[in-house]
Amino acid sequence: QVQLVESGGGLVQAGGSLRLSCAASGRAFSRVVMGWFRQAPGKERDFVAAITWSGRSTYYADSVKGRFTISRDNAKNTVYLEMNSLKPEDTAVYCCTYGTGTGSASSADRYDYWGQGTQVTVSS
Repeated sequence: QVQLVESGGGLVQAGGSLRLSCAASGRAFSRVVMGWFRQAPGKERDFVAAITWSGRSTYYADSVKGRFTISRDNAKNTVYLEMNSLKPEDTAVYCCTYGTGTGSASSADRYDYWGQGTQVTVSS
């Protein structure tokens, strides 16, 4: 089992920044991808970003490219999502994910474990 705990969400004005963290604990796996998805009220869950555990590869949704940066600290088993130039449409619950499977990093099917989520609200 893997436990994921997110932190860093909150309320910010448009144009502002937030940094989300996701700490993973429990059994460790190799060839792991960790990522972030988000879900706004009344909308489907969307892929945001992902990173391989080696850090050599990162993936982003088109809607966040150039504004969000995903990174990881393996010593702390933690993944970060730096969010800049936030827009009201970024408002959502952001969930951290941990995947040991294969397939596209942007597909929810790739991931085995999910965090509870942290609320991000961007005011206009």
